[in-house]
Amino acid sequence: MQAATFAAVWAALYAAHSVGDHWVQTHGQARHKGSPGWQGRAACLAHVATLTAVKAVALGALVTVTGLVLAPAAVAIGLAIDAASHYWADRRTTLVALAGAVGKAEFHGLGDPAAAPTGTGAYALDQSWHIAWLFVAALIVSM
Repeated sequence: MQAATFAAVWAALYAAHSVGDHWVQTHGQARHKGSPGWQGRAACLAHVATLTAVKAVALGALVTVTGLVLAPAAVAIGLAIDAASHYWADRRTTLVALAGAVGKAEFHGLGDPAAAPTGTGAYALDQSWHIAWLFVAALIVSM
C-alpha cells in the first residue's frame, strides 16, 4: 500500500462522511435512528445506506479524477465494515453502553441535546467513533 493512496482514500472518506452524516441524513433519520424497535432500525439502516452511497460516490470520483486504482473487493469490504460500525454506534444505546464501560458516561451526557445536539459529549464520542472506523476503512480500501 502506498501512503499517497491511503491519504487520498482517507480524505475522500472523511469528506464524504461529513456530507453524508450532516447534509444527506434526513431529520427523520436523525430523530429516529436510535429509537427502539423496527422504526429505529429502519431509520438507522436508511441513514447508513445513504451515507455509504455518498462514500462510494466519493471514492468513484477519486478514482475517476486521479486515475487511482482501487481493488473492488477491498472497497466493498472497507465500506461494509464502516457501514456496520456506523449502524452499531448510531443505534445509540450501544455507544452509551460503551461510554459507560470505559468511564466516559459523564462526558457522554454533557450538553443539551435538544438545544445543541452537535455540541454535546454524545456527539463528540459519536463522531470520534466514526472517524476511527473511517481510518480502518481507508486502510482496507487502500490495500
